Amino acid sequence: MTTPASATRAPGTANKLAITITVMLASSMYALDWTIAAVALPHMRGTFSATQDQISWVLTSYIVVSAIALPTTSWLARRLGRKRLYLFAICGFTLFSMLCAEADSLPAEIAYRIGQGACGAYLIPLSQAIMLDTYPPWQHARAMAIWGMGVMLAPVVGPTLGGYLTHSYSWRWVFYINVPIGLLAIAGAIVFLARSRPDPAAKGFDWLGFAALGVGFGSLQAMLDRGERLDWFQSGEILIEGCLVALGLYLFAVHGLMAKHPLVNLRLFRDRNYFLGVMFIFLYGLLTLAPMVLLPPFLQGLQGYPITTVGMLLAPRGLGMMLAMVLFGRLGDKYDPRIGLAFGFLGLSVSSWAMSGWTLEVGFWDVAWTGFVQGVGAGIIVAPLGMMTFATLDIRHRTEASSVWNLVRSLGSSIGVAIALAILVRMSSTSQAVLTEHINPYNKLFTSGGGLPLPGAGGLALLDLEIGRQAAMIGYVDVFYLSAIASLLAIPLVPLLRRPPPATGP
Repeated sequence: MTTPASATRAPGTANKLAITITVMLASSMYALDWTIAAVALPHMRGTFSATQDQISWVLTSYIVVSAIALPTTSWLARRLGRKRLYLFAICGFTLFSMLCAEADSLPAEIAYRIGQGACGAYLIPLSQAIMLDTYPPWQHARAMAIWGMGVMLAPVVGPTLGGYLTHSYSWRWVFYINVPIGLLAIAGAIVFLARSRPDPAAKGFDWLGFAALGVGFGSLQAMLDRGERLDWFQSGEILIEGCLVALGLYLFAVHGLMAKHPLVNLRLFRDRNYFLGVMFIFLYGLLTLAPMVLLPPFLQGLQGYPITTVGMLLAPRGLGMMLAMVLFGRLGDKYDPRIGLAFGFLGLSVSSWAMSGWTLEVGFWDVAWTGFVQGVGAGIIVAPLGMMTFATLDIRHRTEASSVWNLVRSLGSSIGVAIALAILVRMSSTSQAVLTEHINPYNKLFTSGGGLPLPGAGGLALLDLEIGRQAAMIGYVDVFYLSAIASLLAIPLVPLLRRPPPATGP
């Protein structure tokens, strides 16, 4: 017997566990590929004889295509049936992962990454909707905590796992690792997910809205990716991309409000909790991905740690996130989730504030405990936020609302990383120029017996290297300081969210 795509049923305990494992395998596989390939880029660059700009599209293409495909999830789920679309997404992602591992040229690698991103985009919103439909309302806090554990831990584990596989085997294994995970997820989806039939009332596809979103978001990602290297709006390319961003997103918003059957139903934002939840998930993406991108080069480049030690230093963040989600899964239904949300942003602020006091002599323990607190903060945020965002929405809009929610999270992550890198580069360059001004023959430090560490050109080279390290440290400190302030400013907005009505149940 088949059921409509929007209908739900209450599976037994065994089926709930099987569905949960299946959903976490699929969503973790997609989330893992956001960061796992980052560590392998230098090795891929050597294999393909590519420049830094060229190899960056291995990551950028995946992010851009995923974001553009996300809003089509609801329409495709209605047209094809949710289970069929979910299976197509897992199969496609697994197949393109194998092709990425076998690629013998950079154009082929980018093409396969585009296919990987296009298929994987559907996994997160469909997984979230399946989890909410599988568990009754009084267990939604636990469901979101379990689901979030897989989705949010995967990008944390990604750099460590990618570094190990690349160092011990080859960069190709960062893609091969998806194959056994994908096969298990396919088997679980076939056996345990409820069948759904296509909706005969599904309207035609909104090609204009899709094109406008593609132009707007694609141009935005290109602008963020290349802006720092081209000096932002001093470049004609960045000006053109900025105009395309404004035009594409404007047309998308106007068309979405006026069309009878738009790609994204912007009227969903009339729901107060959903509107605020989307704002908060944007802030979450803005504040949480940038540290994961910045810490590996900081620990390797300035601290000199090998990749295996970097993985150990990043592990406390994942442990903190797991602990927070487990606790919320057990206690989240008993307390006001807004309290957890406020404490989460406070944890992000406290950890970033502590990191803003780092120096080049920062110790192993300082990196570990700040990472743990940051992980706890991130873990406390995502589960209650997911529960409150969708609590007041009609179940018919859950898949569509989830796809937009995840699109905005991706947008926030991209902008957050771009802002952090821009601040790091700009402040490092400025600081290096200021520090260099003090290096002259009249400085008593170099004439009163202290002198250079080595005479002649060797001493000047060492001095220049140290100035560069100190300037880079100042850039990192500025990023952490601004992150602490931004996290703190989010807390006063938390009371604007309405607490979900208490759900009745056992």
